[in-house]
Amino acid sequence: MEGLLRRVKGFFEVVRRLSHSPLGMIGLIIILLWVFIAILGPIIAPYSPTAYHPQDRFKGPSLKYPFGTDRFGRDMFSRVLLGSRSVLILASSATALSLLLGSSIGLITGFLGGLVDEIVMRFMDILMSFPALLFAMLILGIFGASSFGVIVVIGLVYAPRIARVARSAVLEVKQREFIEAAKVRGESKLYIMFIELLPNIWGPLGVEASVRFGYAIFLSASLGFLGLGVQPPTPDWGLLMKEAQQYISWAPWMAVFPALAIASLVVAVNFLADAIRKYEAGEL
Repeated sequence: MEGLLRRVKGFFEVVRRLSHSPLGMIGLIIILLWVFIAILGPIIAPYSPTAYHPQDRFKGPSLKYPFGTDRFGRDMFSRVLLGSRSVLILASSATALSLLLGSSIGLITGFLGGLVDEIVMRFMDILMSFPALLFAMLILGIFGASSFGVIVVIGLVYAPRIARVARSAVLEVKQREFIEAAKVRGESKLYIMFIELLPNIWGPLGVEASVRFGYAIFLSASLGFLGLGVQPPTPDWGLLMKEAQQYISWAPWMAVFPALAIASLVVAVNFLADAIRKYEAGEL
């Protein structure tokens, strides 16, 4: 119970420190707003995102349809609201996967060092040399487009970058006295890595994960735009941009509102990531 209370107090202390960054708090509020919308979307959306209204095709923004309608008369406001769900699920799941893979690789290679470190990190460098979107398109083009595939691909794309950060942090922390003390006590390598080292590198990992979350949002939307992510009729911000492409000259609202949604979430994540970086650096 005491450990839980300490964690709760620590969480509120972090929030209090982050509140000293106005942009960080704005970013956090926007992110929480989109999470709230993603959870309650079916309740607050005025229409079903897949319901056709043929008599209202290509209607501009109005009181009835705040974001206008598309070529089938579907309400764009409802589709943008519900589209947040797929983007957040894909981006957060992919970020969690990249954090799991990257931190494990960086932790092991940084601690063991030697030939293992050299071989694995050179392989990470090769993966990092590929442009993220090109690499994702190549893999999804081979194995087929699916939501699960997007999560795996984005996780693989950003894992090497997190591995680099984790390895650098491990190289710094493993020189400290408490690591040497654990070795003298005869603790196993697994114990030292996951009990002694890992808790002491969460700071830089958290900063890097928040940055990668923003990139994952943009990359998942880009794959949706290319038709390699969520498939119709499920609403997705990238897919909405793709559907609007050929009508943008005379129905610009079809592209404007999904684009604003993507931009708002990516900017909010960047604001929060910058605040977290300042917190870890002791600037807040």
